Amino acid sequence: MNLPLLLRSIVGKPTCIRHRAARLLASARVVNMGGASDLIRLGAHTVIRGELLVFPHGGEITIGDWGYVGEGTRIWSAARISVGNRVLVSHNVTILDSLTHPLDAGERHRQVRAILTEGHPRDVDLGARAVWIGDDAWIGAGAIVLRGVRIGRGAIVGAGSVVTRDVPDWTLVAGNPARAIRTLSEPKTEEGDR
Repeated sequence: MNLPLLLRSIVGKPTCIRHRAARLLASARVVNMGGASDLIRLGAHTVIRGELLVFPHGGEITIGDWGYVGEGTRIWSAARISVGNRVLVSHNVTILDSLTHPLDAGERHRQVRAILTEGHPRDVDLGARAVWIGDDAWIGAGAIVLRGVRIGRGAIVGAGSVVTRDVPDWTLVAGNPARAIRTLSEPKTEEGDR
């Protein structure tokens, strides 16, 4: 049966919805400041070892089937981060769909003060723009994926790269900022492999 299982935090509040075959390992951390359990969704056979975080003023994280999020990885959403099926997100990756703090120093100081004294504000504009990662992509260890980026199907982001622009399907990118290194061959698969 493909019925989702509702996870509950220590205080009993729902944190995410996951398929029964998805696993959160000991190092996993799910932080849902938005409160609604459907803001974070995990597909079948997905394994999480890193951190998934949704801010209280907005955000949504969806990870498809057979995904992997490595230890030390942080996926933080203030808008929407959508990760396709069979996506490998290696260790110590950072994926952000917002600036995380205001650019103006005065606004930033007020936000940090509010976080330290009252918790994350619900009325802050962090320039959030959705991130989309296509099926069969691989994000290499230590890479950073920034707001508003689309990483195409089957694309590979080299270790330590900083992705600031869209990555086409079946393309290997690397560097800071990440640039196309070469086009990859789309694999021939049997119908049952998907």
